[in-house]
Amino acid sequence: STASLRKLSRMPAPTGLSEAGNVRGNALVFMAQKCPVMGKAMAIQSKSYLHTSARLAKQPTSPLKQASVVQESRDTTHRDAYSFAQKHPVVHSTNDQHFDYEALYKCELDKKHNDKSYRYFNNINRLAQQFPKAHTANLQEEVTVWRTLHKYGAGAGGTRNIAGNSALHLQLEAELADLHHKPGALLFTSCYVANDATLSTLASKLPGCVIFSDASNHASMIQGIKHSGAKKMIFKHNDLQDLETKLQSVDIKTPKIIAFESVYSMSGSIGHIDKICNLAKKYGAITFLDEVHAVGMYGPRGGGVSEHLDFDLNARFPHENNGSILDKVDIISGTLGKAFGVVGGYIAGSAAMVDMIRSYAPGFIFTTSLPPIVTAGARASVQYLKESTNERVMQQLNTRMLKDRLAELDIPVIPNPSHIVPVLVGDAEICKMASDQLLHDHGIYVQSINYPTVAKGEERLRITPTPGHSEKMTDELVYALETIWRKNGLKRVIDWKQEGGRAGVGTDDPIPKPVWTDAQLRVVVDPGVSIRSNVAAQSFL
Repeated sequence: STASLRKLSRMPAPTGLSEAGNVRGNALVFMAQKCPVMGKAMAIQSKSYLHTSARLAKQPTSPLKQASVVQESRDTTHRDAYSFAQKHPVVHSTNDQHFDYEALYKCELDKKHNDKSYRYFNNINRLAQQFPKAHTANLQEEVTVWRTLHKYGAGAGGTRNIAGNSALHLQLEAELADLHHKPGALLFTSCYVANDATLSTLASKLPGCVIFSDASNHASMIQGIKHSGAKKMIFKHNDLQDLETKLQSVDIKTPKIIAFESVYSMSGSIGHIDKICNLAKKYGAITFLDEVHAVGMYGPRGGGVSEHLDFDLNARFPHENNGSILDKVDIISGTLGKAFGVVGGYIAGSAAMVDMIRSYAPGFIFTTSLPPIVTAGARASVQYLKESTNERVMQQLNTRMLKDRLAELDIPVIPNPSHIVPVLVGDAEICKMASDQLLHDHGIYVQSINYPTVAKGEERLRITPTPGHSEKMTDELVYALETIWRKNGLKRVIDWKQEGGRAGVGTDDPIPKPVWTDAQLRVVVDPGVSIRSNVAAQSFL
């Protein structure tokens, strides 16, 4: 069982079967040794894992003495972490001793093939005008489907394994894999399910896995980590030093997953994708990046922030292994329900990883698949946004305009480089009241965000401009917010500053530069014409 293998991964491998030992336990050890991945890992552990101090004495390593950790100005937390690391030294050896994740994926798939339980999905496409006829991948090859639907076309007909796998599903997955420059992709009914199913399955399969999770991660990722049963270490939000200190506390050979997001939806902050990927490579971890609030909205083709970081390179060479930061990310999750405007979620990554999740994740295997009409619509959306930059540019222009207008009135917006506009209120009851007044007095819907989604005292109104919001709508929103701030005497930036600042408002911290640069926003703009007018003139709405 998974639990037994996890237990075995934390004990030294015996050189042989003990006659006096527990028969079942020894049998499990023997079976684990037969697996090429587990056997190799256990052999390494038996030779070196219990002799860390001795190895350090022979081959001193340097990661624990990084300047980022031992600098004189580090705070108490970092001093404590450094002291702990000195008392509990961990080996950080060369890359050839990093855990082989791809081998593990293939090992797990081999088990499915060997016991004949590997799932092969048939390509079944129901014909609307000839029900219950359907065709397979070959348009001329018709088969009979013995199933009656309440309303034809309302559903997929079953799970992906049983009648719910059509050409449209496969085409959408190929489109998503291409979007993120990955060999494979896998559809789920939502990204909540995608995150939960992938993290729980992946971590449970990696022997002794440790998950490093950003403190601001979404509930779906937290749930997946919890369901995996793996050990987790939470690092401070976007704190690279804290993350590295925690990575240093775990043996280099131990499988590790760093789970984080590109755009954090409640604050608008951006994850340090490149630097986190570099840390993952250094300490033998894989990365799981949630791009839910970025796909469709960032990048030259809508691939998210990880694509956007090398904007020009990915615009010219939109494919795998082009040398971009996107190549460094191991697993990407995204949604079809926000910028793409439909419903569903997905992951993208290596072919073996995707196939392993497809073969083992209950959240994928036992769920009715997305209806063909939904997958067709999602595919059209993805294809369209790969080609059109107009919507992305308009959203960013609307965001800039709204942030500028609110700044002029000293209405407190939590500084961030993304399209999220979080307006700080700082009190749960008042925040709900402001939301209600916007709706009932001004006909504007803005959701109030309270604890536990955000910390107490950091309650906020979360605003997300879209490409479809007009200047008139922005004027109405700004007027409504100013009216409510005056009516209720709500705190402005100057008030927060006098109190020492909160959530980045009223502090002396530098304001982050927008992810979208001025040059990128002018990509589709003719000289001598205002950006907004030029894009609006293209009448894409």
